[in-house]
Amino acid sequence: MAQGGLHRRALSGGALTAGSYAVTQALRLGSNLVLTRLLFPEAFGVMALVSVVLVGLAMFSDTGIGPAISRSPRGDAPDFLDTAWTINVLRGALLWLLTCACAWPVARLYGAPELAALLPAAGLTLLIAGFNPTRIDTANRHLLLGRLTALDLLAQVIGIAAMVVLAWTMRSVWALVLGALIGSAAKLVLCWAFLPGPANRFRWDSSAAAELVQFGKWIFLSTACGFLLSQGDKAILGAYLNLADLGIYNIGYFLASFPMLLAGQVVARIMIPLYRDHPPAASAQNARRLSRLRFGLSLSVLALLTVMALAGGPVVRLLYDDRYLAAGVLVTAIAMAQMPGVIGMTYDQSALAAGDGRGYFLLIAAKAGLQTLAFLAGAELAGLGGALLGQGIALALVHPLIARLAWRHRAWDMRHDLALGALTLLLLAALGLLYRQDLATLTP
Repeated sequence: MAQGGLHRRALSGGALTAGSYAVTQALRLGSNLVLTRLLFPEAFGVMALVSVVLVGLAMFSDTGIGPAISRSPRGDAPDFLDTAWTINVLRGALLWLLTCACAWPVARLYGAPELAALLPAAGLTLLIAGFNPTRIDTANRHLLLGRLTALDLLAQVIGIAAMVVLAWTMRSVWALVLGALIGSAAKLVLCWAFLPGPANRFRWDSSAAAELVQFGKWIFLSTACGFLLSQGDKAILGAYLNLADLGIYNIGYFLASFPMLLAGQVVARIMIPLYRDHPPAASAQNARRLSRLRFGLSLSVLALLTVMALAGGPVVRLLYDDRYLAAGVLVTAIAMAQMPGVIGMTYDQSALAAGDGRGYFLLIAAKAGLQTLAFLAGAELAGLGGALLGQGIALALVHPLIARLAWRHRAWDMRHDLALGALTLLLLAALGLLYRQDLATLTP
């Protein structure tokens, strides 16, 4: 496969992924503005807790099917794909049963009795997702993302539209749950109907299962730790904030996290194929192309985070009613806390592309442990402001470990890290001075 062809598809796929995600977030923002006027802040707090449980269960059971298909030499073989799909179906069924089992204890833990009924219903999204065809992973493997991106976007539009209509008629948190179920079902139907390739069927190939388990055991451990990275803040804050304040935090996080979540989508889709087929150590040309791509991604995300930090207060005042104005300073603080993570965001996929699941797991475990401890210590010592400061410091402290893993796989770019590190420090210092009074309100 020609190098230029792969890089063109990577850039095209990255642009499609970024565009789709941006449109989705714009739709979500529009629906969020409607929903905040139809529902109450506590509803968003309850849904934040539902999300913590569902994402936690999904991540604590991730078998790494997608990355395994992307990197395996057997990633296009029907027996390998059908075995992977069978594992996913069984996993989805198990996750739904676990959701039902933990509903009552979680409701007691957070003092929110409505969770006892909401969680089993919301858990059906995990069951539905288990039946998604592996043609999704095949499209990712070959960076053929046009139709997949369109179908994913359409499914999300259907789910968001259903959520808004149901909220208009029901005026209940159940509208959010039912809308999510409709969106999950729409994705399943659309992908089965319109993605090319043979249909999956139940099959068990022992050698395929062994390869998936061997690779997946490290992904399983990594994503279990990844839960702390993506949902640990809400799980911890659920014990510190009431449901209304947690709902306001969730809105601030929704706005501020857009750049990093967008980057995560792009990196996850394009970096493994690039590292797999054209590793930077193989030639100077590969290294130059990957360096340009890395600089472009990092600078774009850092610029978006800066815009969010500057625009947080005005955007919240413009778009939301007075009940949600406290989210403005949270947008600024959360965007600032995430900036140190930009520097190393493109490196960890080099380990997965090389099959180094163990190295990837050890990095994610260290990152999760450090970030969780720093967030919790910050919350204890200085409230929400301290928690976010701790998160940012943890992201900076873990970077040497990220660089070490990248160096081991000959993917580290010292010039990139020095330039982005210096720029990040300058931006944080400037924003800290500009918003020091507002940020101080987050500390009791």
